[in-house]
Formats: sequence, C-alpha cells, structure tokens
Amino acid sequence: MGPLPRTLELFYDVLSPYSWLCFEVLCRYQKIWNIKLQLQPTLIAGIMKDSGNKPPGLLPRKGQYLKSELSLLKQHFQVPLKFPKDFFSVIIEKGSVSAMRFLTAVKMENPEMLEKVSRELWMRVWSRDQDISEPQSILAAAEKAGLSAEQAQGLMEMISTAEVKKKLKEVTEVACKYGAFGLPVTVAHVDGQTHMLFGSDRMELLAYLLGEKWMGPVPPTLNARL
Repeated sequence: MGPLPRTLELFYDVLSPYSWLCFEVLCRYQKIWNIKLQLQPTLIAGIMKDSGNKPPGLLPRKGQYLKSELSLLKQHFQVPLKFPKDFFSVIIEKGSVSAMRFLTAVKMENPEMLEKVSRELWMRVWSRDQDISEPQSILAAAEKAGLSAEQAQGLMEMISTAEVKKKLKEVTEVACKYGAFGLPVTVAHVDGQTHMLFGSDRMELLAYLLGEKWMGPVPPTLNARL
C-alpha cells in the first residue's frame, strides 16, 4: 500500500482567468500525482475587499499586459481563453456573486458535478464572451455541463438561501486566513505543514513541495490523448 494522497485545496472564482488555468492544470495532474484535489468555490470580490487589493484591469498598463499575456497563455496551457469585449462590464460591474453561490450549491448537493459546471461557467465568460450573472445564463451552463433542468433549477433556488450564502462567505474567509490577496490560491497540506501558493504559475514549486515531477501545463500522458 502506497503513501496516502496529499490534499490540495484550490480556491477559485470563475471571474478569474488565471483561476481557470490553475484549475485545468490541477485537474490534469490529479490523474498523475498522488493528490486529492478539493475544489473550493470562493468569492474574489470578498478576497479583494479583505486584502485591500484591486483587479489588475483597473490599471491601464496592467490591463493591457493582461490581455496580451492571456493570448500567449491560451496556447501554452491549451485552454480556450478569449478576452471579453466589454471587460469592465463583465468583470467589475456584473461580478460573479450568483455564479459562485450556484457553484457553492453544486458542491453541497452534487459535488461530483462541480468540476464540469465550473468549467462550463469559465467557458461562457472567458471563451465565448457570454453572460454568467443572469439566472438563465447560469442554468444554461449547468445543463450544458450535464445537470438536468430539474437539478439546475433546484440549485438555482438555493442560491438565495442563508445556508449557501454563509458557506460561500466561510470558504472566502478561510482563503483570507491562509493569506489570500487574489485568486487562484492553491493550499497544499504536506507532512503536517500548510503551504499557500498564489497564481497559476507556481506549479513547478508545487511539484517540488509534493515531491512530484512537473511536466508542463499539458503533461505528455495527457497530450498524447489531445
């Protein structure tokens, strides 16, 4: 019997494109590394408020860099990123409260579908430039991910409940306690120690902490199937 898998927590928000990159890499490597991946839907607006941070798009130079970098990361990570036409409206004005509450409800009621529903919400906002703030948009993503219309509607009704709101707030607070100032945040629990890593470009360091081999964002064993 081999060693028990190490637990990795990924705190993410579908409003964050870098969260998507980190999410896809960890989902690929959970089939290769000896890890147990725990997805933690988190509200990035709460992280920003608690830490005093601001979205990079609010600074013109950072916003321009973000746009050019994502076009390169799209190729490097093999994730179909596409910058929204109206970035300010999508990211700053509309936000992701409803979407992240919905994902919180998914984790509570249908945890086996969390990966697929999360991915479909990212596909809408960061690939197809579609809305993720309106109920019908979220329902469409949920059904496309494989939930039945009845399941999706039931989860949608949960997002206004105190239970779901409290859970999302609690998870966001946990991320803040770990030291989060943005997303994604990966928390590795290794040999009784906790390591918080920020961003989608700390995977090589994560591999080092885990004693695993880093083979790039698209490992060869996966690349052969793509």
